[in-house]
Amino acid sequence: MLSKELLLDKIQNGILLFDGGMGTELYNRGVFINKCFDEINITNPTLIRQIHQDYINAGADVIETNTFGANRYKLTKYQLSDKLYEINYQGAKIAKETAGEHTWVAGSVGPLGIKIEPLGPTSRQEAKEAFAEHIKPLLDGGVDLLIFETFIYPEELMIATDAARVLCDLPIIAEMTIDEDGTSLTGADPEFIIKQLEHCKADAIGINSTVGPQVMLRWLERVRNLTEKP
Repeated sequence: MLSKELLLDKIQNGILLFDGGMGTELYNRGVFINKCFDEINITNPTLIRQIHQDYINAGADVIETNTFGANRYKLTKYQLSDKLYEINYQGAKIAKETAGEHTWVAGSVGPLGIKIEPLGPTSRQEAKEAFAEHIKPLLDGGVDLLIFETFIYPEELMIATDAARVLCDLPIIAEMTIDEDGTSLTGADPEFIIKQLEHCKADAIGINSTVGPQVMLRWLERVRNLTEKP
């Protein structure tokens, strides 16, 4: 029986194997990069289900919903903001139906793709509302945990996890992305990043995307003893 307690225990004391990239698989299977990948949840759910199933067959303990970019700002570029709830809800529903009783489902949430004050015109409150709008249908669709990934700005990641904590007490994983030299894309060193991540309301913290495993391993070795969080 999958449970929140078991999941947190695995995060803290064991190894959880996640799936691989969704976008790369959609591209490999004929979806062009000028398309909205999140919309495939409602236009071709069979394809999303196949990708989830292939990752489960490969041994994944956790699969992520196809909802990384399904927020109001990114969907507006495709004239799809009116379908935000449906895209996210269906993303969660497809993943849960495919996962069955032996695989966890992580609701995938990426950055908003805009600049938040003081760097841009969007207020912190507006950003928090946008994240809540993204998260709510994932929760309604039954995800087991939330994963915030590929964030450039730690401040935005904290706004996102704050929004999630208002809505639920599910396990949260929070990840930033780094450059080839191990710094953030804005130049922050690993020690600064891990200190910032410590303050966000997440159960596990880390990095993802942009670089390969060698750089990530060096980054993790450098900061592992600086935090008690998984």
